[in-house]
Amino acid sequence: MSKFVVKHVAVLGAGVMGAQIAAHLANAGVPVTLFDLAAKEGDRNGIVNKALAGLKKLEPAPLAGAARIARITPANYDDHLDVLRSCDLVIEAIAERMDWKTALYERIAPHVSPDAIIASNTSGLSIDALANALPKSLSDRFCGIHFFNPPRYMRLVEIIATSHTQPKVLDQLETWLTSTLGKGVIRALDTPNFVANRIGVFSILAAMHHTARLGLGFDEVDALTGPKIGRPKSATYRTADVVGLDTLAHVVGTMEKNLPNDPWHRYFSRPDWLTALIQKGALGQKSGAGVYRKQGKEIQVLDLKAQDYVPSAGKLSDDVAAMLKERDPAKRFAALRASEHPQAQFLWSLFRDIFHYSAVQLEHVADNARDLDLAMRWGFGWSQGPFETWQAAGWQAIASAVAEDIAAGRAMSDAPLPAWVQEPDRQGVHTPQGSYSARTGTLHPRSTLPVYQRQLFPERVFGEGPDDRGVTVWENEGVRLWNLPEVDAGIAILSVTSKNHTLGGEVLEGVLEAVARAERDFDGLVIWHEPPFAVGANLQQVVQACAEGKFDMLEAMVEKFQRASQSFKYAQIPTVAAVQGMALGGGCEFLMHASHRVLALESYIGLVEAGVGLIPAGGGSKEFAGRAAALAAKTATPGEVFPYLQPVFQTIATAQVAKSGLEAIDAGFAREHDIVLFHPDELLFVAIGQARAAAQAGYTPPARLSQIPVAGRNGIANFEMVLINMREGGMISAHDYRVARSAAVALCGGEVETGTKVDEEWLLAVERREFVALLRTPETQARIRHTLETGKPLRN
Repeated sequence: MSKFVVKHVAVLGAGVMGAQIAAHLANAGVPVTLFDLAAKEGDRNGIVNKALAGLKKLEPAPLAGAARIARITPANYDDHLDVLRSCDLVIEAIAERMDWKTALYERIAPHVSPDAIIASNTSGLSIDALANALPKSLSDRFCGIHFFNPPRYMRLVEIIATSHTQPKVLDQLETWLTSTLGKGVIRALDTPNFVANRIGVFSILAAMHHTARLGLGFDEVDALTGPKIGRPKSATYRTADVVGLDTLAHVVGTMEKNLPNDPWHRYFSRPDWLTALIQKGALGQKSGAGVYRKQGKEIQVLDLKAQDYVPSAGKLSDDVAAMLKERDPAKRFAALRASEHPQAQFLWSLFRDIFHYSAVQLEHVADNARDLDLAMRWGFGWSQGPFETWQAAGWQAIASAVAEDIAAGRAMSDAPLPAWVQEPDRQGVHTPQGSYSARTGTLHPRSTLPVYQRQLFPERVFGEGPDDRGVTVWENEGVRLWNLPEVDAGIAILSVTSKNHTLGGEVLEGVLEAVARAERDFDGLVIWHEPPFAVGANLQQVVQACAEGKFDMLEAMVEKFQRASQSFKYAQIPTVAAVQGMALGGGCEFLMHASHRVLALESYIGLVEAGVGLIPAGGGSKEFAGRAAALAAKTATPGEVFPYLQPVFQTIATAQVAKSGLEAIDAGFAREHDIVLFHPDELLFVAIGQARAAAQAGYTPPARLSQIPVAGRNGIANFEMVLINMREGGMISAHDYRVARSAAVALCGGEVETGTKVDEEWLLAVERREFVALLRTPETQARIRHTLETGKPLRN
């Protein structure tokens, strides 16, 4: 396959999706020109510029770093179509109107490079029909490309071929979307709403039907259909509000119009209450009201009986909650089906009808069952797709129950289950050899595109078989040292195995031993495990030691923590931290001390100790003090380090977290030369390669820091002036002041003369002393207990 190089992308349409697609392209460092209509008055690019200004206000942030917006150039169709000649990829993302889209294609066709890929970001229009508006010279390089909203965060992209699309175009696009934008790509069939929306919107319609049938409240259904059954917190009706009730209605309308022969067609309509909300402009989150609204601090939900909003109080019954806690899915489903409780009947009915619909429609919407299940994980945030859930609960038992309900008229449709579902020897649709395709009646293995060789442990579906997680070299209760001989026998991998990857005593012991073994027996070391990377120290161990007055033991543990961090920095081999998810507190300090970092874009990194009344003491304060001195050394006044500590102090004192790998570099938690990857499943592959490259380049550890000029008393006094004003103005409490002052002392090298030169051990001793002093205070102990009990910070 020839290499597909994307130097420039055009996005046509600066609406909600177009602007956010452009933002994610900019996140990936791809220059992008964003088009829209020319404004009738004033700035002719005014429509696009307004959209770009709006990107800065959206939450969650579409931009992974504020400076990335500079990679987006505004343009309009009247003045700038010639720009298209330099674009390798053109993504159309205007409104879902066939006539508007085809008219735009006719307009741009003369200006598009014959080597460019053209793709329509449609959520359900016929790709073949759209292709008819393009000349034959371009139509074989045209396909559908369906991003999910918000494009930065939703992993799924469906690509849809026309009957004329060149196979190599799809391979090139899938490869580029996977590695460059970090997407999970599903090749969908050209059917209305494709894969994820077809199944996902049906699930919402089924939930609406059973809500009404059983007389449940919207908030009650959301309590049932969220994390308790492996779905996102937004569940059903909150999801509708977030997506937009008008958007949901449009997708439902697409199914109603374009699927007249679907056996469930009578359910493809908007309930009266949904139509009424849309007519009133209550479109969900974007309009401030929908199924839910917020009045002051109170969340209210629409009550159809009262025809008004009431306080939201929906919850699971104790009986149903107990059923959902059953670990065996077969027993769980049997209990739900047997129960007469309306909530239990709702859940069984919902799952039954989703299983039924997915089985009947599989041959029409997806190449195989794996694609359908992954589409629901990546596009709707389900922890398992419908076929995985079915297979885990016992294929034959569920198939019999569904068939019985169909025969009894209890299912939403009387369409029979496909014959393949009820084959006597069938135990499911997913196997280690592949996943079942209803279109071909065979098992389809995973894609063999070279890009997937970079995913050493790709996301697997239930029944596909366990990952072979390498060869264990050594382990204790907190860590595992292992390697992958088939990838690189000379690179060791260190994985933290404690719950939530907290860093307690057993982990620190394990790190020190593992690093020593890796130095002795390997060429490099990668620190990697499933997210989170690490959420900091084991606070349960800390609060217990405080309660028992074991402060000498705590100081010794902090000293061991510092030695563990330092072991990464001064190891005789390269150490590469491969980070995804949260790396907070001590986890952040570990990655700061590694010789190299490979960060997933969606990494959330910070020194958050101030949130529990503490300061960084695993070497984080020392590292920033040393870096400030190194920056000052490059100026005419090498002893003046204070200016370089100011932004760091703000970050530490307010427990700020970098919300992307790019922001982590800007904040100083990572370095300019570090790698940010967009696909998290490529982390380990790249990190092993980074360690190998450093080893081959003759890696040697840095010299230990000495003769470090510190800000000392003057620096502490400068920070104190700000803190005193904040305390007297009521912006911070007395204990906030104390914590922040301790952070200042650690960053400034202690109560010494400004400009005093110290070494690393001095700085480590200062941060350790300040940390333990704070641990002795009842206020910090109360903050730690409160965080452990509630998961929220305490301001005392």
